[in-house]
Amino acid sequence: MSARLAHIFRHPIKSIGFEEIRSASLTEGRVLPFDRLWALSHEAASFEGPLTDWAPKRNFVRGVAAPGLMAIAARTLEDGTIELTHPELWHLRLDPQSPADQAKLIEWLRPLWPANRPAPRAMERVAGLSLTDMREPYISILSLSSLAALSAAAGRALSPHRFRGNLWVEGWESAAERDLIGRRLRVGEAELEVAMPITRCRATCANPETGREDHETLATLTGLWGNTHFGVYATVVKTGDIGRGDSVEVL
Repeated sequence: MSARLAHIFRHPIKSIGFEEIRSASLTEGRVLPFDRLWALSHEAASFEGPLTDWAPKRNFVRGVAAPGLMAIAARTLEDGTIELTHPELWHLRLDPQSPADQAKLIEWLRPLWPANRPAPRAMERVAGLSLTDMREPYISILSLSSLAALSAAAGRALSPHRFRGNLWVEGWESAAERDLIGRRLRVGEAELEVAMPITRCRATCANPETGREDHETLATLTGLWGNTHFGVYATVVKTGDIGRGDSVEVL
């Protein structure tokens, strides 16, 4: 079976909602468009704000601190507003640039945020940057075969949304992506160079359908492969369009 691009996911607001898209235009040296464009800082952030440069993930609201966030789904509408849904909350539609809507988002998240954690503070955005976990403009690439192997080891089906990845490939052998560091991939019209493995955190222990921790994913990863790596980071080295169903070729 030849490898193909099965899913493209982006996360307009860091850690607050995932959405699937059919296609995207990748640009050399840039992340997936509209991925982690916004992030919500908390009261213990190391900067006073507003943010003017990339900052480490510890400064922001994340699923590792509040598993309930993992069950938020997002949908970007034609007018640029974002609709957020959660199984236990009312639907929220917001303009992320509107101060009033930013305040609504903080209030909407209140039932999901632990009282013993620094409270959400402000929406952050830095022009020309994505607030991904790494300073480098990486796109994450993951394998459905590896997910199937992990699910088999877990004794339950694990959702791709536990891992907040961008590009999911179907057709590779399980764990094949672990041997691709330094290699180039052609995905649709674009080319990417694999840079490093992704080390996972406890956010992956939460079920994206319920927002509750229900499996020790890190222990399963370690038992299966000897570490907590799952997926790889890659940089775009050739601009081009990608879409679901495109071939994925190791160069």
